[in-house]
Amino acid sequence: MIFVVIVFLWTSICLYLLLGGADFGAGIVELVVPRRYKLQVRTVMTRAIGPIWEANHMWLIIAIVILFVGFPKIYTTMSTFMHIPLVAMLLGIIARGTAFVFRNYDAVDDHWQTLYARIFMWSSVVTPFFLGVIAAATVSRTIDPQAGDFFSAYIGSWLTWFGGAIGLFTTAICGYLASTYAIGTIAQETDQTLAIRIAKRFIYFVVVTGALVFLAAVYSKIPLIEWIFSGAIGQLAIGLATVSLVLTFLAFRKRKAVVSRILAGFQVVMILLAATYQHYPELVLFKNGQGLSLLDHAGDEKTIRALAWALLLGSVLILPFLFYLMRVFGNRPAQTDKYDT
Repeated sequence: MIFVVIVFLWTSICLYLLLGGADFGAGIVELVVPRRYKLQVRTVMTRAIGPIWEANHMWLIIAIVILFVGFPKIYTTMSTFMHIPLVAMLLGIIARGTAFVFRNYDAVDDHWQTLYARIFMWSSVVTPFFLGVIAAATVSRTIDPQAGDFFSAYIGSWLTWFGGAIGLFTTAICGYLASTYAIGTIAQETDQTLAIRIAKRFIYFVVVTGALVFLAAVYSKIPLIEWIFSGAIGQLAIGLATVSLVLTFLAFRKRKAVVSRILAGFQVVMILLAATYQHYPELVLFKNGQGLSLLDHAGDEKTIRALAWALLLGSVLILPFLFYLMRVFGNRPAQTDKYDT
């Protein structure tokens, strides 16, 4: 049953990046587009994430619960050494959700909507950035369990060039997913052209930040190239992601919205697979060469069994209704926002 729990953990992280990441990307896209397009992009992105945006955080909650219940030592270690970026990420989620609600559903229309819009956009950048920083810290062997001072224990472990590069890369992926997903919600040809142009620019941003990740890894003496390309799975995953990226440009040219969405999601899954398979079953790597394993540091066998059954039954009861909710609100008409920033 331990493998059932591990599959659910990896899947929940993957789905949070695919769905929650696209959710964050809506604010990122709105932030970086020229001012003359902000109102147009805001309307499109609001329709794309719709009123089900809060449901995307379900995947993060599932991942946290799995770690808390099934892998308490891993959960304790990460929440202790990563508490600063974790708090920053959670504050970003709270600020973003609050700003989105007040900006779109406030009973009073006044100048506050401008402030809400800015909070929404910037918190959409902060949250995925720190998500990437946390992910980088777990595999870069910067966490020092024997650290003797506050900075080494709680700041130096994540405040690195590699962490910053991964944070930017994660932010770029979120913007790419959001702009690509939004194409399918647009009926007007001019709006489709704008969304495709934005998506292409985010592809370039993903490529540039991806190269920055490898440069930061070399500078930090992290064998990232060896981790990814030393095995057949990593080589295959990166190869498939590269091929699908070329196919994405062809799908853009032919205005194949569904195909573009599938290809974008597939690329992210392949990147995540290439980045995680080499370390399995270790989830956290320490500076002293040791680590925490999903197999060796799991909870009690009875707890794992109960957790696995709860996840299996919960997925049967919840997932069909969640997908139905996404389908229903995916056809909801767009709400025009009259405020610009």
